[in-house]
Amino acid sequence: MAIIITDECINCGACEPECPNNAIYEGAAEWRYKEGTKLTGKIVLPTGMEVDADAPQIPVSDDVYYIVPDKCTECMGFHEEPQCAAVCPVDCCVPDENHVEDEETLLNRKAFLHNE
Repeated sequence: MAIIITDECINCGACEPECPNNAIYEGAAEWRYKEGTKLTGKIVLPTGMEVDADAPQIPVSDDVYYIVPDKCTECMGFHEEPQCAAVCPVDCCVPDENHVEDEETLLNRKAFLHNE
């Protein structure tokens, strides 16, 4: 499952540089699939949806830091545990029950994001 940042976030930003997929963004900031990945141009996501990896996307949250579920791999293939949760001083990086995924799905996403 992906990780979500709850509204208890204090906007300290400790989590953002720890994400190996650049899936964490400051509240209200636009995001792009290409950021922190090897994706560029028109791509077809594992869900079958076609997007432009270079195009700005709508922020997931306007108030606090947020994690893009389509880029989160829970640090699988990089670290033993999600690094955002490991460094969060207020424990607001928690499993997202709306995006439950198994290890194979997360590792496949890592491979997709980094062209492995």
